[in-house]
Amino acid sequence: MDSAGLMAVKARIADPVAFAPFGDLIASPRSLPNIDFSGTLDNQRDAARTTLYTTVVEPVALPVRLEKMERHRFSSQTFLPLEASRYLVCVASHGKDGQPDPAALRAFIVPAGVGITYRANVWHHPMMALDRRASFAVVMWRDGSAGDEEFVDLAEPLRVEA
Repeated sequence: MDSAGLMAVKARIADPVAFAPFGDLIASPRSLPNIDFSGTLDNQRDAARTTLYTTVVEPVALPVRLEKMERHRFSSQTFLPLEASRYLVCVASHGKDGQPDPAALRAFIVPAGVGITYRANVWHHPMMALDRRASFAVVMWRDGSAGDEEFVDLAEPLRVEA
């Protein structure tokens, strides 16, 4: 708990092993051959169509307060940095009630030049740029239903710190 009574989570540098329960890190190959990340892409609905869009994320300073989380129950979601320095991703396992488990929240600082894929049905907070404004290309599947995305308020806000 911090001085305001919020449960505090320390952000750590993202690494493939620690992030694996929630998704994959996508890094540029350091040598030939190419690295195929298509196995991390997941669409669980026949009628869903691939979407590719760009998004801009404004910078924040740590510590930050988390009040909401989201998930895409039937689709992975991939973020490929177009212009980005470090950014923060926060993920959580499902609690017994199916909602995000605050005690299981993990915060990762993703280095410049590395993308991420959230697995389908992973609770996550909208990503946050740390050093400067960032832009990303985003790939996911949508069918226009409520299953495309779900947002929930956390029962108690959480604090993420460096």
